[in-house]
Amino acid sequence: MKLQKHLITEDISFDEIDVRDVDLELIRSVTLTDIYDYMSYLSRERATHQNSRNTDYGLAATSRARKVATIRSFYRYLTTKAHLLEENPVQDLDSPKLKKTLPRYLNLEESVNLLESVDGEHQERDYCILTLFLNCGIRISELIGLNLSDVRDDQLRVLGKGNKERILFLNEACQDAISDYMLVRDPNRTTTSNALFLSNRRTRISRSTVNWLVKKHLSAAGLDSTQYSAHKLRHTAATLMLQNGVDVRTLQEVLGHDHLNTTQIYTHVGNEDLRIAAKASPLAEVKKSEKK
Repeated sequence: MKLQKHLITEDISFDEIDVRDVDLELIRSVTLTDIYDYMSYLSRERATHQNSRNTDYGLAATSRARKVATIRSFYRYLTTKAHLLEENPVQDLDSPKLKKTLPRYLNLEESVNLLESVDGEHQERDYCILTLFLNCGIRISELIGLNLSDVRDDQLRVLGKGNKERILFLNEACQDAISDYMLVRDPNRTTTSNALFLSNRRTRISRSTVNWLVKKHLSAAGLDSTQYSAHKLRHTAATLMLQNGVDVRTLQEVLGHDHLNTTQIYTHVGNEDLRIAAKASPLAEVKKSEKK
């Protein structure tokens, strides 16, 4: 932007540009064309790994889409909240088209193998965590935020995105897993932490620890830990629920989605479903007859 406005020389690299002297006048002078020029730079010339000598150039569509969202939010604030601009120059800014991919998930057999493979230190805790992921479809942020008081008989209080609370019902597997974990969680009551899941230091378990233990047990189950994660277990829970008769609107409530469109990414079907559908056609056995 500064280069386009002739505020810097071409010999200054992108990372050396000082943004501290960016004022409202410069921000107000930005046009939609300027933003598209910036997006073109990102897609062709921006280094994907700034501190690496062996980097590729050109950011992926997902990275560019995040920047578009940030620019939109910034100018929306300036116009509607701060009232520093009369018009929003980027209100018609289009986001890069993202390639739609089906969520990766474990099938039923793989899910069972994962649970059966849990062993070693903290096995009750880890088994309980995996059971909640696979049965309830909660987010990792929701899991690490769980407190003892959130478990009420067969109900689990979950605090989701935007501090929105929802109640999930615990099936027998979840209740048993929580009961077994509570027997070893703090038998000597040496911690005052209200957190449901504790670390080795008897403090609330961290996101990195949960990610690590998920990868550990995936590997122990013979599954590719580079392809799956804690979030993929949420995908697994959603997919298995749909495959076993849960309707998409109920699933929306379980997962804590604000919009049904977000939940509908799970309504994909497997190859076996497609094969069954093909055989179900009334013309499936009609063959070409011999001409006389």
